[in-house]
Amino acid sequence: HLTCPKLACEPLSNPHLNCTKKDRLPQEAQRTWLRIVALGVSLALVTFLLWSSAGIDDDVAEVVAHRGEVLEGRFIEVPCSEDYDGHRRFEGCTPRKCGRGVTDIVITREEAEQIRRIAEKGLSLGGSDGGASILDLHSGALSVGKHFVNLYRYFGDKIQTIFSEEDFQLYRDIRQKVQLTIAEAFGIRASLLYLTKPTFFSRINSTEAQTAHDEYWHAHVDKVTYGSFDYTSLLYLSDYLEDFGGGRFVFMEEGSNKTVEPRAGRVSFFTSGSENLHRVEKVLWGTRYAITIAFTCNPDHGIEDPVLT
Repeated sequence: HLTCPKLACEPLSNPHLNCTKKDRLPQEAQRTWLRIVALGVSLALVTFLLWSSAGIDDDVAEVVAHRGEVLEGRFIEVPCSEDYDGHRRFEGCTPRKCGRGVTDIVITREEAEQIRRIAEKGLSLGGSDGGASILDLHSGALSVGKHFVNLYRYFGDKIQTIFSEEDFQLYRDIRQKVQLTIAEAFGIRASLLYLTKPTFFSRINSTEAQTAHDEYWHAHVDKVTYGSFDYTSLLYLSDYLEDFGGGRFVFMEEGSNKTVEPRAGRVSFFTSGSENLHRVEKVLWGTRYAITIAFTCNPDHGIEDPVLT
């Protein structure tokens, strides 16, 4: 804080150099003004730090599913894009009703915790050098360093000491529950939906990206990126603001972006075309776990459930 300089405050022979009451008044006003500025800067800094730790984007206009909510089901219908017209249509399955939904009652938090342990066990065998690691139990793809390996070939018989048949049965049960949820929400028969690739676990942290595979935050359309996708779902296995900051899922809409805050056991699902352009915010701290489970209407693009061999 500011004080009158010592030289100017000591009695001197020159009266004009003495600190008089009149001299001190402007300095008092200056001190008050500086205190106000300092307080304003401090408040701005605190606000910025809170904003950063929460991972809040200024382009998110509405939270459609808060972490603290327990949603039986919330569905928002949106007009379908033309993306499906460039692919073979399957009557009774190819989206004619498009939209996005969220539910917290299909998968329990206990089930989410159990299946997260499957992801943790598998990813303990490798992991990306960057912020995003992938484990695909169907193809065997596993992030290791800057590359991927086939965990079934790479680790061989050791896999049976990592995973159990109960792990794979839980995975199949959860896939089926998600499939039934999507079928009911969009008014189609579950038997017309086929699991498709890539369906995978993801583990994301704040480590700096090392390859293009680590740059998960770019906006994209699943039907464009993966032509087989007709319906996309995400099962979250960790909690926003408890296990990690940032990392929210954002539906991109001009002037009115919508976001889903991850919650363990929460299922977010949507039609895969341009009507649901989306991205994931960068994870700022902690670790975010999820499973992407995708479905197609084309049986030629279907994949089988993983089997422990």
